[in-house]
Amino acid sequence: MRVLAVLLISLSLSGGRMAPPLRSPVETSPTAAASHRGQWYLAATGHAVYCYGPVRFVQQPNGELRRAATFCRGDQVMVLLKD
Repeated sequence: MRVLAVLLISLSLSGGRMAPPLRSPVETSPTAAASHRGQWYLAATGHAVYCYGPVRFVQQPNGELRRAATFCRGDQVMVLLKD
């Protein structure tokens, strides 16, 4: 009788805990995944921009090299930076 009672109690205690529901995977873009590593920059226009990608040197049509931040917030892929 005691064995049966202990068995029922042990089953009820271990079965009472339910595993948390599985979360479905969420598709993220590369820029969204990198959003935690972004940095603020001063654009050539004088505005502050938040960009996720690395800073690159871009050649201008006149042959001059300018720094540009990549993958910025909004629809901007590249923003020329103020030196």
